[in-house]
Amino acid sequence: MIDAASSVRLVDQYCHGVLRTELGLGTFEALLGPGAGTPAAGTTFFDSQTGFAVRRWCPPLLGLEPHCPPAHYLARRRELGAIEAGRRLLRGTGIDAYLVDTGPPGDLAGPGEVAAAGAADAREIVRLELLAEQVADTSGTVESFLANLAEAVHGAAGSAVAFTTVAAASGGAVRDPEPPGAGEVRGAADAWIAARQAGDPLTDPVLLRHLLWIAIASGLPVQMHLGVGDPVLLAGFAAATAGLGTDLVLLHGYPHHRSAARLASEYPHVYADLGPAVTRTGARAAGVLAEILELAPFGKLLFSSGARGLPELHVVGAHVFRDAMSRVLGGWVEDGAWARSDAQRVAGMLGAGNARRVYGLTAV
Repeated sequence: MIDAASSVRLVDQYCHGVLRTELGLGTFEALLGPGAGTPAAGTTFFDSQTGFAVRRWCPPLLGLEPHCPPAHYLARRRELGAIEAGRRLLRGTGIDAYLVDTGPPGDLAGPGEVAAAGAADAREIVRLELLAEQVADTSGTVESFLANLAEAVHGAAGSAVAFTTVAAASGGAVRDPEPPGAGEVRGAADAWIAARQAGDPLTDPVLLRHLLWIAIASGLPVQMHLGVGDPVLLAGFAAATAGLGTDLVLLHGYPHHRSAARLASEYPHVYADLGPAVTRTGARAAGVLAEILELAPFGKLLFSSGARGLPELHVVGAHVFRDAMSRVLGGWVEDGAWARSDAQRVAGMLGAGNARRVYGLTAV
């Protein structure tokens, strides 16, 4: 293993805030799991790769031994309180900058609070669907909605570091990669504005495609959640947006991480996130990272924790990622395939350098 990889400073290029409130076992476990559900009766999400990683990396930051029982860990967490535990955990990540998606609901700390707790920089990522819903709720007519939507996106581009969207997760919004026509957009907007009065979220593929193209025109990087959809569905959209000066960052591609890496290798403006593909695989993270590095140029890959709610997930993301890098790159150095200096340089690129370049961040 190489020391540079195990100690490299990081930019968390996609995450959420942490919960401000004290957590019971049920809430903690729900956030620890891979989805929004709860563990089956008689089971626990601590018995998962993520759960074992939490027990490996987090207890020492709270003054406990690694691998301590979950009950002991949660008792210590309650003893310290949510604020102090969060501060210790975030400051133990070695993350210098957090790029925070402020879209999801819940009592989550914003970028400023994350920055203060973690003694780091933090910037906002704007969720496009939420922005459109806010505009719809304050616009009286379809005409005003469409005008205000463009203005809101370009206004947000002045302070945000990136836009993010879940439009690609189902594939419908990007199946037709070209911008929709004006009449098509107006018809879709008319139908959705009426449905929005009942609280319907934005799911219309025509409006989502229109929104995406407004964001593309802003020039800010656009992060696209892949969800359960195969990244190959994005090939047409990647081709249509090539040469326009806007970078696309593919988020959450696992288990289709190899397809995401291949798209990043084929299009100069497409990048792939290393988030859940590494952080959710725990002890297997080195193997998954090696698979991604087989396909994508090293300048096209960016670290993230993908953490939401639990500061423990930021810790796990950072430490599992560093450990995986150390094992993979260090193994290649030991085999003589790589020079140590190259391994150290690539570790810095994956951990922070690529993200600073893509998002225009100043090094600290």
